[in-house]
Amino acid sequence: MKFAVIDKILLIFFHELQSYFLLAGRTFARIFRSPFYYREFTIQFDKLGFSSLFICILTGLFSGMVMALQSLIQLKPFAATSYVGGMVAVTMIKELGPVLASLMVAGRVGSAITAELGTMVVTEQVDAMRVEGTDIIKRLATPRLKAMILALPLLTVVTDMVSILGGYIMSAGYSINPIMYISGLPQFMVFQDLVEGIVKPAVFGAIIAITGCYVGLNTRGGAEGVGTAAKQAVVLSSVLILVSDFFLAKIFVVFRG
Repeated sequence: MKFAVIDKILLIFFHELQSYFLLAGRTFARIFRSPFYYREFTIQFDKLGFSSLFICILTGLFSGMVMALQSLIQLKPFAATSYVGGMVAVTMIKELGPVLASLMVAGRVGSAITAELGTMVVTEQVDAMRVEGTDIIKRLATPRLKAMILALPLLTVVTDMVSILGGYIMSAGYSINPIMYISGLPQFMVFQDLVEGIVKPAVFGAIIAITGCYVGLNTRGGAEGVGTAAKQAVVLSSVLILVSDFFLAKIFVVFRG
């Protein structure tokens, strides 16, 4: 009996995994095919990207201030507080900036994508579009994917810049001048760190968009099902972001040699 239950769970898991990657493959394949729905892409970029700017600025500011404060406490006994700028920059740009920005956007945007598409499913709007001959993936999923792949790296850059500024605001209280703070940046960072800081959020943006679209398009159970699907999308997106962050970090370590 126990083996039958385990077997059923595994079958459901691999079926969902297959469906997820199938949707991802179809969505990516349609990025370069017409029609391109430029108006829908612009709307989604504004809704998913620009509207998340404030929360990313807030996250970056206080994350940078906390990082600087902790670094100053640790470096002060060694008279090495001049390195605080580099430590804040490399930590935020390589790791915390992309992850924190992505998690914030996943909570705000992932649930919004799922709720929007889930509502369209339960109200049979998606079925009506299929009857009209509309490619659902091309019409609904691809614009959101393109918007997130473009918007999240830009939001992460803003988060990183604000976090470095926040780090200096905290460091100024410890008699660290701007020149000393900025001079520590190139001592800790290389060009690959900047590349890593852009590639990661692009991948995370794709994860958020695909997950939101997948869960939204498979919503069942009316209004209650939409709420449940939105929660599932946020949790799944957050877990996938953290898991993929580890593997991306390992890949960049290998390339670094």
